[in-house]
Amino acid sequence: MTSALERRRATFLRGHRAEWIALLLLMMKGYRPLARRYAASGGEIDLIVVRGDTIAFVEVKARGLMDDALSAITARKRQRFSRAVRTWLTRNDWAQGKTWRADAVFIAPKRWQQHIVSAFELEIS
Repeated sequence: MTSALERRRATFLRGHRAEWIALLLLMMKGYRPLARRYAASGGEIDLIVVRGDTIAFVEVKARGLMDDALSAITARKRQRFSRAVRTWLTRNDWAQGKTWRADAVFIAPKRWQQHIVSAFELEIS
């Protein structure tokens, strides 16, 4: 029988591995990493990548089933994510004038990873 601590650790490691897989996928598509696990203002951005004039703030979701991964980005998660994006943008003036978007990478066992461009709207205003 596994303890709660062991389950949390396994979940953490699975998420960490999923972020690396997502980063490799994005790099193969020509994106360059700017940050990993950026946390600010009560929210976290798993990956921040750039390609050309576009900065993508990426949420990575790893679940046992792809449908569970697809439905894992809740309204509350989007709010917290957007808050962290606003903070990152205020700290990186060079990003003004670029295109910003919220992408998602979904990962499930024995399935191809899904990179969804503009998966949800950023609440920047």
